[in-house]
Amino acid sequence: MPNYTIFESVLESRHVYRNASYVNLRSSNHVDPVLPGRALPSLRFIRSKKCMVNSFDSSVRRDPIVGSRRSSNYCWALILSIGGLGFLLVSLSSRLGINLLPMISAQEITFLPQGLVMGFYGTMGLLLSLYLWLTILWDVGGGFNEFDKQKGRIRIFRWGFPGKNRRIDLTSPLTDVEAIRMDIQEGVNPKRTLYVRLKGRREVPLTRIGQPLTLAELERQGAELAGFLQVPLEGL
Repeated sequence: MPNYTIFESVLESRHVYRNASYVNLRSSNHVDPVLPGRALPSLRFIRSKKCMVNSFDSSVRRDPIVGSRRSSNYCWALILSIGGLGFLLVSLSSRLGINLLPMISAQEITFLPQGLVMGFYGTMGLLLSLYLWLTILWDVGGGFNEFDKQKGRIRIFRWGFPGKNRRIDLTSPLTDVEAIRMDIQEGVNPKRTLYVRLKGRREVPLTRIGQPLTLAELERQGAELAGFLQVPLEGL
């Protein structure tokens, strides 16, 4: 059986993610420092919850991007669905004179103007919730950023709305990467975005859209990515 304590120390010394979901081991010619003469299984790769990297050469980095399938979108879609359906049932109850909701008396609500207005709000709420559920189903904005030193390329993939732009797949040589830039704008609507700058002054956003990252998380991701690509980090 392999000595997992040694493997943990190897992980720490190589600065590889420790919160891995699984580890695949294969025997190699490395010698166990504790038991000389015994082959030490080498770590082939680690699949992390945050990214996938090769352990020894760190040649591939893949960062998943959360799109519309955020917990906040699930909450808002559920709230709008329940609220919109409730308002619409109250409106129909006032129009038909039937108590479609047990806790509401249709005789106490007149259709004009109360019932009509509640019907309008209910319809709008259901339409907004339908939009949110569809974006969650299609995972709009979700995808990954992949930086592959073996193939010498950077790949940015995102899911879009159904149609011509359903799959947004951008590929560029790693040699075109000039810098990683952080865009920080504070205020009522803060904006914290990480960009990769390519030759020709093209800037491609790397972070998710909608829910901004914390400043500490943005700096951490920017520093890690700039160190991995060995390019300068701008915007500090």
